Amino acid sequence: MLDHLPILQVIVPLLAAPACLLLNNARLAWLFACLAGLISLVISVALLVQVQQSGVISYMLGSWEAPWGIEYRIDLLSAYVLLIISSLGTIVLLAANTGIRQEIAADKQSLFYVLYLLCMAGLLGIVATGDIFNVFVFLEISSLATYALVAFGRDRRALLAAYQYLIVGTIGATFLLIGIGLLYSMTGTLNIEDMANRLPVDTNSGTVYTAFIFMIVGIGLKLALFPLHLWLPNTYTYAPSIVTAFLAATATKVAIYLLIRVQFSIFGADFGGELIQPIFIVLGLLGVFVASTVAIKQSNIKRLFAYSSVAQIGYMIIGIGIGTSLSLQGTLLHLFNHALMKGALFLALAAVVYRIGSTDRTCFNGLAKHMPWTMAAIVIAGLSLIGVPLTVGFISKWYLVLASIDSGMWPVALLIVLGSLLAVYYVWALVESAYFGKADASATSSAPIKEAPLGLLIPLWLLVIANVYFGIDTRLPLEASASAASFLMGGGQ
Repeated sequence: MLDHLPILQVIVPLLAAPACLLLNNARLAWLFACLAGLISLVISVALLVQVQQSGVISYMLGSWEAPWGIEYRIDLLSAYVLLIISSLGTIVLLAANTGIRQEIAADKQSLFYVLYLLCMAGLLGIVATGDIFNVFVFLEISSLATYALVAFGRDRRALLAAYQYLIVGTIGATFLLIGIGLLYSMTGTLNIEDMANRLPVDTNSGTVYTAFIFMIVGIGLKLALFPLHLWLPNTYTYAPSIVTAFLAATATKVAIYLLIRVQFSIFGADFGGELIQPIFIVLGLLGVFVASTVAIKQSNIKRLFAYSSVAQIGYMIIGIGIGTSLSLQGTLLHLFNHALMKGALFLALAAVVYRIGSTDRTCFNGLAKHMPWTMAAIVIAGLSLIGVPLTVGFISKWYLVLASIDSGMWPVALLIVLGSLLAVYYVWALVESAYFGKADASATSSAPIKEAPLGLLIPLWLLVIANVYFGIDTRLPLEASASAASFLMGGGQ
């Protein structure tokens, strides 16, 4: 059984998805989906331990040797990201039974779990496969499921958001597929390791550079890289709150993984460095400042944190742009840490939606008196988002600042710090409203607002505690990210 863990990582949620539909009972479907998620989490932990102890795992489908057959290849980077997807996906799923009650009709809830598991299977498949065309296939599986999940939103604007995401996602997938086709024409293989081995001879080819540009633009659309981010605010705002928490914690992280895999594993760390790295740094910094400034002006808190996600993606892009082992480690740390931050924040917003049905800023006035545990969770996750010491956000931003200074990029280090100060502004404004604001008279005269149920609070506080725990005991993310970054910079596959 241990030999088949790489394929089971994908197969378990993929086969569990149609089983949820056959159950035709929302609670049973949720329990079965949670079981599938927990099994996926156990598998991802086992894979990470196995990779750390024994090195890269290569699994050949149908016993066909690569590059002729399809290979699942688990290295330090993929094992690290598989753990993020399975853990965050499962924790959010634990909150789904309660979280979707107010936002999704009862007769559609079983279908919700089908789509959730399909999306999760697609994301896991992108990371596990060692075949670049299979990356595209799994990307489409996760994307199609995501479009439908977003459309479940109770606001009719969710349909428009899903349609916009569909158009942008299709364009991004097309760009990626064109890039894959161009690389195949140059190398004659779709296996990522084999492609990387054959590519260096042709790095001066215009076709190779064109393929690189197409793939980067396609992935940039998928990960909401500034200024290709316009689909993300509406998607996060109008999707059901549980869907937003899931996407914010996993989907953009997989897109960052794919960007790193293409840049470092296929083309190499030094490919196009003099041109590409400054572009990444500039786009990352623009994303941080523009998105943070726009976030300050938002009246809807889900939209505020959606723009904040664009800014946080900017930090990860900066790390890739600096292009050193230390900066790449900072990006990988922020990949892990941002999943914890945004998972917690959007689950807290799901709790607010469950009780008051809105995430408008005015609804947060005085809300801490009625929902103290939920608001405390937002405060702690918000501090992590800012990068306050003893939270996970501080660790990754510290490494990015150190990497900038180590590379002689003092202005970049200063701008990273200033960008974090913008987060202080909009997080404090929310905290001030919740703890010191006065609720409208019309709101106080209605039925009293209660704290969120345990079905939401327990998964929420698991993530909140993780934001603090991994900010203090940093061994797991630091060791995994350092090993993965060193592995990538050393040219390993």
